[in-house]
Amino acid sequence: MINVDTITYSQLAKVFDHAILKPEQTTQDVEAGCKLALAYDTKSVCVKPCDVKQAAELLKGSTVLVGTVISFPHGNSPTSAKVAEALQAVEDGAIELDVVINIGHFKSGKYDEVREELETIIQKSKAVNKDVIFKIIFENAYLTKEEITQACKISEAAGAEFVKTSTGFASSGATYEDIELMRASVSDHIEVKASGGIKSLDQVLTLLRKGATRVGSSSTDKILEEFKKRQEEA
Repeated sequence: MINVDTITYSQLAKVFDHAILKPEQTTQDVEAGCKLALAYDTKSVCVKPCDVKQAAELLKGSTVLVGTVISFPHGNSPTSAKVAEALQAVEDGAIELDVVINIGHFKSGKYDEVREELETIIQKSKAVNKDVIFKIIFENAYLTKEEITQACKISEAAGAEFVKTSTGFASSGATYEDIELMRASVSDHIEVKASGGIKSLDQVLTLLRKGATRVGSSSTDKILEEFKKRQEEA
């Protein structure tokens, strides 16, 4: 777990996946977002699948990773479509894939089906590039606490590296309570990503204290500037 009391700017910046996912965002927005990520030295950008190739070209040779989303934001695509989308993303240059579970089937109790689907996507993608990282998005706004715990277990069993709270497109996003629950529901080597409605430095620091190790936000620059200001005033 990250020590929030001694965290440096560099450590904090490398917690951020800078999100460029709004449907109306243009290729110019992708370029601006990638430049922002480079300037602030974030961990990654998270772009729409159609923008992976552009982001990979813009970030080539840097330490900022290219991430994207699969079956976003509802997880409703059939497995074959999710696999095709994941493989295309890897081919285009993505190294981190945030995959939305099939929310409706999961809530129907089809846990084996959901796990097998995730296993298929993960295994086929890692066969192309073993270094691809998977984050499984639950959309906690629609889940009970028991379902969140179950989704954690399914994601870990399927071979994912991260569990993730939200898409940012539901009625609510990351909560402190959910981060604590998710951290307690997976093994130590599985990481937790908070996403959805993250706008302030205090929010980020509290999420890290609760067990998050990665944060998805479109307010990256505002939050990191707030951290710099506090350091200067300290």
